[in-house]
Amino acid sequence: MLSNKNNRHQPWFNALALMRIPFSVFLMPVYWFALSDKYVIAHFEIIKAIIVFVVLHILVYPASNGYNSYCDKDEDSVGGLAKPPKVTKELLLVVCMFDLASVLLALAISWQFALMVFVYLMVSKAYSYDKIRLKKYPIISSIIVAVFQGAWVYLSIIQVFTNSFKFDNYSLIFAVVSSIFLLGSYPITQIYQHQSDKKRGDKTLSIVLGLWGTFVFSGVVFFIATIIYVLANYKYGQYFQIGTYLIFTGPILWYLTNWIKNAQKDISQINHQNTMTMNKISSLSMSFIFFVNMLYGFWIMQ
Repeated sequence: MLSNKNNRHQPWFNALALMRIPFSVFLMPVYWFALSDKYVIAHFEIIKAIIVFVVLHILVYPASNGYNSYCDKDEDSVGGLAKPPKVTKELLLVVCMFDLASVLLALAISWQFALMVFVYLMVSKAYSYDKIRLKKYPIISSIIVAVFQGAWVYLSIIQVFTNSFKFDNYSLIFAVVSSIFLLGSYPITQIYQHQSDKKRGDKTLSIVLGLWGTFVFSGVVFFIATIIYVLANYKYGQYFQIGTYLIFTGPILWYLTNWIKNAQKDISQINHQNTMTMNKISSLSMSFIFFVNMLYGFWIMQ
């Protein structure tokens, strides 16, 4: 009897697993980056910060992950899941519930935020939906991912706290920087999936660049983002932010360098596990940098 009950609920447990909620941690740096913006700090409200976090990281990003899994029917390792469970119709129902919940909760803040969340959800669906399938176009899809997971989210958060769509050059510069960072890291997330992506007919940016080209591209874009970030902070007299960045990006550079060295000796090192480790180190390091910068901003405001 108990076994039958568990079997009945298993598709729902599988659906929740495919939402890959813990995987949302990889997108947290943009959230903390926006919260460290001087305009957010000047208008900060803890309740809004909590609601935005729940909307983005508990609902929106998992809904996008789930829909991508529903369309792709992944059998090989996918971001956050080494062995994804079988996709069933329950997954689409859970995705719809998360979509609806995210928009309704965003409405608790403002219709403007809800609208920006809705647009993000539609773009994420276009990324995976087989009739549009932006994922098939390496350049377009990479730019769209970088823009919407970076600048769009950054400015959405600014809008929540300032209650305005009039963005200062200060916020616009750092919003663009967030997209450049994402553009650099995005191909790395695809580097172990070349075979499964090719089987589905998807031509990702990492496939176009090749294994070593992906590492080179990510390194160059990350360097460009670093230069712009440092110069922008220097322009606005934010020297503390430069220091925290230069110090705490150390673990990212250390792991990436060693990963490339090991992969040159053994190509099998370019796998799901090492890619996820790279993503964890990168996202946690960047989140820590922006979290510390946010606390410093509050301290300065006092």
